[in-house]
Formats: sequence, structure tokens, C-alpha cells
Amino acid sequence: MSAKQAIDLKKTAIDWLGILPFLLFAVMFLIAPTLYLVTGAFLNPAGEFTFDNISGLFTDKILASYWISIRVSLASSLGGAFIGFFLAWAVVLGGLPSWIRSSLLTFSGVASNFAGVPLAFAFLATLGRTGLVTLLLRDWFGINLYATGFNLLSFIGLTITYMYFQIPLMVLIITPALDGLKKEWREAAEILGATNTQYWLKVALPILFPSILGTTLLLFANSFGAIATAYSLTGSTFNIVPIQLYAQIRGDVLHNPNLGYALALGMIVITGISNLIYIWLRMRAERWQK
Repeated sequence: MSAKQAIDLKKTAIDWLGILPFLLFAVMFLIAPTLYLVTGAFLNPAGEFTFDNISGLFTDKILASYWISIRVSLASSLGGAFIGFFLAWAVVLGGLPSWIRSSLLTFSGVASNFAGVPLAFAFLATLGRTGLVTLLLRDWFGINLYATGFNLLSFIGLTITYMYFQIPLMVLIITPALDGLKKEWREAAEILGATNTQYWLKVALPILFPSILGTTLLLFANSFGAIATAYSLTGSTFNIVPIQLYAQIRGDVLHNPNLGYALALGMIVITGISNLIYIWLRMRAERWQK
């Protein structure tokens, strides 16, 4: 082995050593648990191979929980994507002062990770039956929010709660895509006689569409697996998949860990498909940023 080959080999070893902590983390907390769940989904309590857990996913109760989870995730992802896109558009292309952009991005970085018990408590204190906004609407404007049919512990309430962290996440992810719109493209469209509406319909939106759709799918996967916020807000009264999974793994009445593993496998399949499509769309979007 020549001296140059030895140096290259040493450099390669150092490079791999640098990512070793990440590889260990991925194996211990992502790959190994996933393999454990997949294996457990095809075993009964005695450790024997079975398809009973998979067939159990097609019972009416569990199918209903998947459907509710999909509806909540779809509604919160579409709402978060719609509002988040226009917020990002306002600070990137709307001509607002630069300090508003930096403030919004800073807030979004914090709010996108604000979930679980603190978020549930915040919404109960704000939009609960005795929440601040509920009482202000009643005392100042004579509007009884709950008399209109609104209930925080419902599909609408959970969707609104999820949108609190969905909107900031959309802002963070779509902002670089909006930054990637080049001034030359607008100038070229204007030279050819395009109006502002035509520019957006014919140039900007087709370029942004993969990023918008991909981010919406990412938001869908993000909310589909959320449990801490939903469980803290509604307890076990709202029949979404993560709560059903928790009941099977840790519950006293519905204790069936292997069925819980099958539920988790179903969630992995759904979120995995969403993430794979997101990655593919992101790769398409990155072509315009080069």
C-alpha cells in the first residue's frame, strides 16, 4: 500500500468515525424498534407466528380509528399548508419589513416544536369551556362559542390544535422554496406581456407545486403520528390510531401489545408512503433551485 493510499484510507476512516454517533442513534432508536414492531405484529402472546393481529386491523373499530386519524391529519395539513403558505409569501415576497420575517421564522422554529401537554393546556386555557377567549366572546360580544356546536374535544377542536404546530412548520419549509423564485423569471414573464396573475398561474405555482404538495404530505405524516397532544387534550375519548395503540400497549382493559404493534405497523406504512412521496417531490423541486 502506497503512502497516498494509506492517507486516503485514514481520511475515509475518520469521515466514517464522524457519522458513527448518528449511525448508532439510528440503529438504536429507529431501525431496531421498527424491526421489533414489525416482528411483533406477526406474533401472538405465546411468540407463535400469526396473521391475527394484521386481520385485527380490519375490524370496524380500528378501521374507524384510522379513518378519523386520516381525516384529522388531512384537515390539519391542508389548513396548515394553506395558511402557512400565505404567511411565508407575505414575509418573503410581500414587501414587509425584514424584521417581521426574522421574527416570524424565529417564532415558527419554536412553535413547530410546541406540542404535547403544554399545547393541550394552552388550548384548554384559551378555547376550553372556561377558557379566556371563550369567556371574552361571551362577556364582550354575547357570543356563546359552545352554543354554536364548537367543542375543543372534538374533530374540529383537535384539528385547530394541530394547526398550531402545522402552520409554523409549513412556514419554515416553504420559505426556501419561495426564496428560490428568481427575479429573472418574473421579468421574462412581464417582457412577454404576462400579468401578475398569469405569472403565478403559468410560472411560479408550477415551480412551487412540488414543494407545496410535498410539504403538505410531510404535515400529514407529522400529525398522523402525534399522540401526546391528542391524549392530553381528549384523553381516551377520541378514537384516533395513536390513542388506540397506546391503549393496546399500556392499557389495563384493552391490553394486547401485539395488536398494538400491528397498529404501529399500519401507521409506519401510511407515514412512510407520505414521506417517500415528499422526498421524491422535494428532489423535483430542488432542480429549480440549482
